[in-house]
Amino acid sequence: MAMRKIRMREALKEAMSEEMRRDENVFLMGEEVAEYNGAYKVSQGMLDEFGAKRVIDTPIAELGFAAIGVGAAMGGVRPIVEFMTWNFAVLAFDQIVNHAAKVNSMSAGQFKCPIVFRGGTGSAGQLAQQHSQTFESWMANVPGLKVISISNPYDAKGLLKSAIRDEDPVCFMESEVMYSDMGEVPEEEYLIPIGKADIKREGTDVTITAFNKMVKVALAAAEELAKEGISVEVIDLRTIRPLDEATIIKSVQKTNRLITLDESWPFAGVSSEIAYRAQKHAFDYLDAPVTRLNSLDVSMCYAPTLVDAFLPNPEKVIKAVKEVLYR
Repeated sequence: MAMRKIRMREALKEAMSEEMRRDENVFLMGEEVAEYNGAYKVSQGMLDEFGAKRVIDTPIAELGFAAIGVGAAMGGVRPIVEFMTWNFAVLAFDQIVNHAAKVNSMSAGQFKCPIVFRGGTGSAGQLAQQHSQTFESWMANVPGLKVISISNPYDAKGLLKSAIRDEDPVCFMESEVMYSDMGEVPEEEYLIPIGKADIKREGTDVTITAFNKMVKVALAAAEELAKEGISVEVIDLRTIRPLDEATIIKSVQKTNRLITLDESWPFAGVSSEIAYRAQKHAFDYLDAPVTRLNSLDVSMCYAPTLVDAFLPNPEKVIKAVKEVLYR
């Protein structure tokens, strides 16, 4: 399979463009997605190719355009709704949580809602408390929603194409600080199945689960630990709901130790769910307690020194790995 290197934003654009060429029912809407080519240039050139009826600039009214998207999906088309950041999607939670997630159940299957809500999640530098939240666990708590959180261009393209084709509403989580990241993507069309994690680095001493930009943190820590003879297995969850429990448990059965790395707050997060499932299904294999490594249990501050203290980093991961290895 021929490969080429492209940026994350280009991988996302290619996924949307390919699906829009394939299916005339797919369209994109959101703030600045058309005339401005997207706030992060993810939709650059799409207005020129597909026109203003399929690449639609919306007012700054997340509840309103999310509602239009949900209604359109119920009517038989496939909207992609871009939020400039998931922090702004809080304004649209009624439509996502009470309508998109529930309409199939409430209508006894008479209505489906094949819609993708996508945008940046998590911290993106000094953006302070109201613009730095991580939303995977928020959305994954809701039955009826699928949640995908990507860490590289290959996964971004393959999973976004699968999300657009899916019959259920999908919350697609990106990172504002990763849109320029480079990665290899096949020349040929491909899909990645929703609900399948990926082992980004194989190891034998400890398992680390991560998603989104925390995968890069885990891999950086694993590289440093390898210099000390410590072998770390890094699992990129990719899909938060449905969660690929089997891959996690199989890895823990091999390494006998688990660290769950998660940018979100520690209380009731993705890391908590993974820790519960590990102790339930791999208890007899664990040689140390499951360790959760999250951001601090406070709102994100503005000062750069406090941002560094708030977020997980390779140094914190290295310390946690040595603790579970009793070194």
